[in-house]
Order: sequence, then C-alpha cells, then structure tokens
Amino acid sequence: MIQRVLLVDDDAAVREALSQTLELADFAPIVAGSFIEAKDHLARDFDGIVVTDIRMPGRDGFHLLDYARKQDADLPVIVLTGEGDIPMAVDAVQAGAFAFLEKPCAPQDLISAVREAQDQRERVLTERRQAQAAARGDAAERMLFGQSALAAALRDRARFVASKNVDVLVRGAPGSGTSKVAEVIHLLSPIAQGPFVKRAATGLDPDTLDAILTDAEGGTVFLDEVVDLPQPAQFALLERLDEGGRARVIAGTYRDFANQTEAGRFNLDLALRLEMMPVQIPSLADRPEDIPVLFRHYVAQACEQAALPLPEITPDQNAQLMAQDWPGNARSLMNAAMRFALGATDTTPEEQLGLAEQLARVEKSLLIAALTRNGGRASQAATALKLPRKTFYDKLARHGLKAEDYRA
Repeated sequence: MIQRVLLVDDDAAVREALSQTLELADFAPIVAGSFIEAKDHLARDFDGIVVTDIRMPGRDGFHLLDYARKQDADLPVIVLTGEGDIPMAVDAVQAGAFAFLEKPCAPQDLISAVREAQDQRERVLTERRQAQAAARGDAAERMLFGQSALAAALRDRARFVASKNVDVLVRGAPGSGTSKVAEVIHLLSPIAQGPFVKRAATGLDPDTLDAILTDAEGGTVFLDEVVDLPQPAQFALLERLDEGGRARVIAGTYRDFANQTEAGRFNLDLALRLEMMPVQIPSLADRPEDIPVLFRHYVAQACEQAALPLPEITPDQNAQLMAQDWPGNARSLMNAAMRFALGATDTTPEEQLGLAEQLARVEKSLLIAALTRNGGRASQAATALKLPRKTFYDKLARHGLKAEDYRA
C-alpha cells in the first residue's frame, strides 16, 4: 500500500508538526521546504502523493502543482491555505489540485484527505501496471495482484519457476488460489501455447491419470490437492515423472506433506520429487496491505459481470477490510466483494457466519441487485427474480429495503 507523502512547506515548524501527524498515522513523509527541493522527488510513477502549502517564497504551491501535473496528470496534490486564502485554494482545485485544507488543519482532516488521495493514487498505479503487463504479456503481473513485498516475491517466484523445465508444487492456505498460480506458471512457460488441464486429484486411478497426461501433451497438468491422489495413482505419477515427456505436472496442496508422508498417506519419493521446485502462496493474514487492492479488483470484476455500477470503496471500508481475519483467503475476499458489488455493505467474512446468516446475506444481495438493475421498479424486479409481488415485498420488509431508494 502506498505510504509516501511529499510534504512541502517553507515554515519549518509547520513541516515538523505535519510530518509528525503523518508519521503517527503510519505514513512516510518526505519533507521539503521549497519548490526546488520538492521537484526532484517527482516523476510520472511517483508512488505517493503531494501535500503543499500555497504561499511560499519564490516558486509557490501553484508552480509545484503545475510541475506535478506535467510530470503526471494523475498525481494527487493536496494544497494547504492560510486563513483568507479560500479563493486562491478554489483556483488551485480548478487547476487540478485533489483537495485543499485550511491551516491550521485538524489532524483527522489531514489524515482523511491523505488517505483518500493515496487510495486514488494506488488505483491509478495498479491500473497502469496491469496495462503494461498486458502489453508485455506478463501473466504474473496481470493475474497475481498485490502491492506488498510478499506479492512481488510470489510473482518473481512464478516467473523463475516457469522458466525451468521441471515439475512444481504450489502450496497455500485454503482459498489462496493454487490453481491460479499454476495457470500463471503455465502461461509464463515456454509451453504456454500448449493445453492447461486442471483436475482434482481425488479418486484418480492410473488409467485416468495416463489419459489426462496424454490429453495435456505439450502443455501442463494441474493436480489440485495432490495429497488426495489414491496410492496406486501416486505410484503411477511418480513413474510418469521419472519417464519425463508428455506434460509438465504442477501439483497443488494446502496440507503439510511431512504429516501426510509420516502418516503413510502420501508416497515419500513422490513428495520429495514435487518439493524440488516449491512455490508458497502467502496468506492474506501475512500481507494485509494487499487486501484493498484485491477487494477493489474483485468488486470491479463482479460489477462488470453483473452489469452493475461500480460502487465507491471508502478509506474507512478499506481499513475495516484490513482489520478482519480472512481464513478463506482470496476466495473469501472475492465472495465479500461480490456481495458488496450487489449492494451489501457488510463485509464480514462468511466463515464467521452461520448458515442462516449466510443465506440471508445472499438473498439481500440478490434483492438489491434486482432493484438496482430495474431502477427501483419493484414489479419489474419481482418479475426478474420470478417472485410473486407479495413475496417480493415481504422479503424487502424483512431485509429493511425500500424500492424507492433505488430509483434514479
């Protein structure tokens, strides 16, 4: 998550006070006392935002605003004004400033504005990276989202493993996306033009395994939860790996191989063979700064699929998402994003709810989506859901919804 704030003010005491406020809120201020000092920090992909005073000796805040926008028109600049400078601040906003604050500004007002600006900056930089990745054909950047060092390390590991002509083991907690990482490895590999075949390992026999490897010849086979592979198929897989040829095998699991081999449930030689090239997916608990990035992506994806308008995700909502546990990892976060896209504001992970609460949450989301698509027209929404009007209105009342709230 973006943390840098270029803080520009010619008053040393003000700089120190604002810098401390930002540091206490876990931001990383870069302080400068003039336009000359500040401009060298700015470039098109500066991974931060700017907070600058308007009135400064020499080249003032307007010069810095103009310079920043020439470097990157999407770089948020928050301007600080003194008492009586409101017309000047309005001029700055019209010239492209993100927002203005009147000095002395309350710490919570500064932090709130900075968070909103950084959220916007993060969205812009993420979209740019994705566009660049698409142009390069970089599946790791395009499909494995996240701003954290752990996310970057996962992408680097996927690229490294993809370039090697060896079989791979992808490990991760439940819901972390082992199949997606396997697909990325395939797409980055020299055999990307070959088939990518995904199969659950449960219940596979040697003949079926052979047929899958044949179907995927020249490509990749992903065996999901490989520890569930029956023992005859385990021996067959080990033999096929020793023989080489046909298809590359990527195995996925969220369980510990050591426990499975000690218990006699998994072939030790096969485990050692697969563990020669492991890829570990970090859980969301280890990289909470990636949660807003992933959530925003999943919300946009859900809105596109359901033809719904993209809702605003506030800094407070991002903070709430980061504060929650996500035992289901990416899958759980994706489900929460889908509900949010459908109009539900409660993003509590479904693992923390009972069955009745989960069903009620889904029903409410569907009702909201139907009302949104039909512009708050209850009759049309009821027809779309194939519900009698009385039943539809009863459900609206039960969930505290009013059709008129969704009329344009």
